[in-house]
Amino acid sequence: MSKSVYVRPYTMDDYEDLLLIQKEAFPPPFPEELWWSKAHIKAHTETFPEGAMIAFDGESPAGSATSLITTLEKGRHTWDEIADEGYIKQSHNPDGDTLYGIDVCVRPSFRGRGIAAALYEERKRLVQSLGLKRYVAGCRIPGYSSYAEELDAAAYVQKVESGELHDLVLSFMLKQGLSVVEVIPDYLEDEESKDYGVLVEWKNPAFL
Repeated sequence: MSKSVYVRPYTMDDYEDLLLIQKEAFPPPFPEELWWSKAHIKAHTETFPEGAMIAFDGESPAGSATSLITTLEKGRHTWDEIADEGYIKQSHNPDGDTLYGIDVCVRPSFRGRGIAAALYEERKRLVQSLGLKRYVAGCRIPGYSSYAEELDAAAYVQKVESGELHDLVLSFMLKQGLSVVEVIPDYLEDEESKDYGVLVEWKNPAFL
């Protein structure tokens, strides 16, 4: 990781930088109406400012991440449900025990420089500083579309865990020290992942 990479909370003043990050990280045909709006950013910074993070490489905005606090109940959920359709107001529970990451994005020209890893490390530090039990996220598995005709989602995830297959997102998550909890069907509309998500977690060592 470059010494010039650093992470801080984002504010409304960062909106143009956040929009630039999203435009480059999620170019067409990704629907631009799914980028964070000013209303989303306002909700993030008012509801849980510590979980709203922007990463810089030197002076350049390079990546961002947003999270909320919750207590996961038994039973599967969708991204829209856990993220309150991206607003987090209804789903954020400051008395919860789990930090839930709802997005991470990095500008393509800054990938490979440790930007995403820096955001993940900052999330781990946040879990520890707030005394939470764990950090979790619903992980995409974009490589699954190439294997869906021969493997069910659970078998694909197992092969990625074992290192037999590489998945652009899940393999990165595993490298960051997260582990698979379960495979969730119909988690997010995502053709590459065949609408599956994988719940992954990192446990706070203080609770082990």
